Amino acid sequence: MSRAHFLAGIVLVATPVRAETLQDAITAAYGSNPVLAAARARREALGETIEQARAEGRLSASTEVSAGYDRLDYGRGARATIGASLPIWTGGRVATAVHAARAEVSAADDDLRDTEAAVLQNVVGAYADLMYFQQAVEVSRVALERLDRQAAETQSRYDLGDATGTDVAQLLAQRASVAATLVDTEGALAGVAATYAMLVGHEAVRLAPAPSTLANLPGSLADARKTADTENPLIGARRDVAEASHARIAQARAQAAPTLSIEGLYGYSRSLEEADRRGYASAAAGGLTFRLPLLTGGLIASRVRQAESVLRADQYEVEVAVREAVRSTDASWATSVAASRRLKANAEEVAAAERALKGVQAEYALNLRSTLDILLADQSLRAAQLSLARSTADALIAQAALLRAIGRLSRSAFGNG
Repeated sequence: MSRAHFLAGIVLVATPVRAETLQDAITAAYGSNPVLAAARARREALGETIEQARAEGRLSASTEVSAGYDRLDYGRGARATIGASLPIWTGGRVATAVHAARAEVSAADDDLRDTEAAVLQNVVGAYADLMYFQQAVEVSRVALERLDRQAAETQSRYDLGDATGTDVAQLLAQRASVAATLVDTEGALAGVAATYAMLVGHEAVRLAPAPSTLANLPGSLADARKTADTENPLIGARRDVAEASHARIAQARAQAAPTLSIEGLYGYSRSLEEADRRGYASAAAGGLTFRLPLLTGGLIASRVRQAESVLRADQYEVEVAVREAVRSTDASWATSVAASRRLKANAEEVAAAERALKGVQAEYALNLRSTLDILLADQSLRAAQLSLARSTADALIAQAALLRAIGRLSRSAFGNG
């Protein structure tokens, strides 16, 4: 983005257009974010494995048509057959496969929830950062206007002999510093805006203030830990994967069980020799088929041992997920509490800095304060305003991180139900 285009966008900020809310951003991301779309498509694909597992226990039929030359029989001929098979007893193969597929799909549902939460967390972070830099740009602009007025007043006093050239130079120097800060902030704002557009799917013109508190936040650290154990999607996914692995053991053992099915075959063949147009009567066969693996070379036993090892690994992964959930919950809780306290302190700091600057300006008019006092008060106010804007953004980001850690970062946290 060129600086001219960026400045044109800043002009649009001042126009009376509807500000985009955090809820608007979340809704847009849900509808357009390609990461979410890809995750949903993968979940839909995996959902078909349940139907595929069930199909192994259903009626199946196939047909075969062939033509060729048989030297030892009737020369050239053609044959067509159709066969069907209906499993009656599969030794548990189908039931265990369906059980495993359902558990894996349930794990995919939890993984999708975490993917959605990750996208939401990124959107919240981009929204908070963009909001901060928009406010930072505004703080610098207001400061420039304030310094311009102060410089004009000091220049008038200098012309009257009530101020020195040093006073004017100090104000102009601070103004130049603020102008340089504004340029840097505008550059950072453009970068954050690009990230926001990537996540949400469109460029933001003007952002509305974010809610001070998101919904579904826990009331205490103990509540947060308890909620994380039951609602954290990564823990749920690991538990579902372990359940699927347990079913895979039974599925592997079922390979050694007998099967029983009803099978039928109907066929018709015909000679194609010029001198012999004999046709052959159609034939049909049907009955029960019983199959029992007698010797597999140790294949089934090996598959069972393999499945048992996979289950042990998945059970350890559950413990890893639980510990990580506790760690992230504790860390995000501490960060959220600290951000909330810092936000309150920064708000008080801004109020005090505004009173201080007004007081210094009034006393400066009475020759009770120096230009340096005004510069220090102005600098303190800008620093306090930037700290307040940053802590507001950090508090929102920390709340989103906490909600994701405990498994409650969803659209309902932003009023989107």
